[in-house]
Amino acid sequence: MLVLTRKLKEAIQIGDDIEIKILSIEGDQIKLGIEAPRNIEVHRQEVYLEIQRENHEAARKISLDGIRGFIKRDQQ
Repeated sequence: MLVLTRKLKEAIQIGDDIEIKILSIEGDQIKLGIEAPRNIEVHRQEVYLEIQRENHEAARKISLDGIRGFIKRDQQ
């Protein structure tokens, strides 16, 4: 893990396309601005993890439903 110290209005550049800028600091909260290409999804970690969980459950359900449908068609 790379650890960097940044001050208000300073930024971090990731590759050619992603910039993370410190917009404000209020108490124990830091407001970040993230500029990235539209094809790169940017989420808070808890949102990202929930999306991953839902995708995993949906894929599992589709797989089970598909197998059940296949078995029913095969038995007919």
